[in-house]
Amino acid sequence: MNSVEAAVSDAFHADWGRIVASLIGRTGDWDLAEECTQEAFTQALVSWANDGVPERPGAWLTTVARNRAFDRLRRRASETRKLQEVSVTSTHIDAIDVVEMDEEQIPDERLRLVFTCCHPALALEGRTALTLRTLAGLTTAEIARAFLVPEATMAKRLVRAKQKIQRAGIPYRVPPRHLLAERTAGVLAVVYLLFNEGYGASSGADLVRVDLSAEAIRLGRVLAALMPDDPEVLGLLGLLLLTDARRAARLNDDGDIVTLEDQDRTRWDGALIAEGFHLLGAAGALESAGPYQLQAAIASCHADPEATNTDWEKISNLYEQLAAIMPSPVVSLNHAVAVAMAHGPEAGLARLDELEAQGSLSQYHLLPATRADLLRRLGHRDAAAVSYRQALALAPTAPEQRYLQRRLREMEETPAP
Repeated sequence: MNSVEAAVSDAFHADWGRIVASLIGRTGDWDLAEECTQEAFTQALVSWANDGVPERPGAWLTTVARNRAFDRLRRRASETRKLQEVSVTSTHIDAIDVVEMDEEQIPDERLRLVFTCCHPALALEGRTALTLRTLAGLTTAEIARAFLVPEATMAKRLVRAKQKIQRAGIPYRVPPRHLLAERTAGVLAVVYLLFNEGYGASSGADLVRVDLSAEAIRLGRVLAALMPDDPEVLGLLGLLLLTDARRAARLNDDGDIVTLEDQDRTRWDGALIAEGFHLLGAAGALESAGPYQLQAAIASCHADPEATNTDWEKISNLYEQLAAIMPSPVVSLNHAVAVAMAHGPEAGLARLDELEAQGSLSQYHLLPATRADLLRRLGHRDAAAVSYRQALALAPTAPEQRYLQRRLREMEETPAP
């Protein structure tokens, strides 16, 4: 990649969402905004190679994209009224000879964009796809690959989401104060979903999809910059960074899972861990402990360079607090693990019995996998093997299947004491 391509790539990651949001805010046309923004980046590859990279790439790109959008509106006879409404304040500047706008004159409308993409009237799958498309700039094909669906299926999801916004009259705005907390939680849930799908894929040959988790972190940084006083926004970003810091050590050279207690912690990203702790501290200073802050606090307990120093009692207490404000079977399962590590496998198994009786995790592979691990720690090889087989039948990814097969072989091959 040459210097111009690198500059365009950097600008894409930094400015795509900002430019698209700006054009949507002025034209109300989502497709036009995306098309003109893409054309601006294509033009940059040519112009910057000839004239050099501008001092303010984002302003240059915004000017080009905006001019192209206004030109198209001018050429559409049926769009005369819309053109009058967008209040063109400057004369057209040819895209090849751009006079850059002052970046301070370009309002950052990404917050309005993210709240619109994540409106509760949209289906969750549509919110996720639209967020990746408009804010992160992923192509339809890239989003389809990320979620293992055909490109045509993902294209339909995007079209439906945009049509829903238009038909339902979903406003392009940050919600009023009395709806802000509820809607912010929905936005954070989309970013969290994206990260989890990238960090621990729900299906397929790979456990980790680095590109997807990286996009979630980038969106988390955008939200933290736009909402620096929201403790849950800071807590979510801290959680993502503390978790992603361990990514390099999660798999060995053969692509097999390495459990947290066996990971080479020297491979963890110390800079991400430090930033995660900083964000967690900043969120805590705002005195409003929500679910993402609690999960970030749990992740921070796992960040010690020595696995033996892990404070499982504290983790257990944090999970208990999390379950009180965000009850779910998965939280209860994680709490059971923490109880087992703090108070012994028998205590954890008792909690697993309660969960199993509820039946809500009957198709979730980590329930029998957790039972198998606790039975293994107690030396109950035959019972552990039964649970490993149950987990193996439900495991969605190849690395998880290989891990469970390896554990199962250990139970079958280890001689009885």
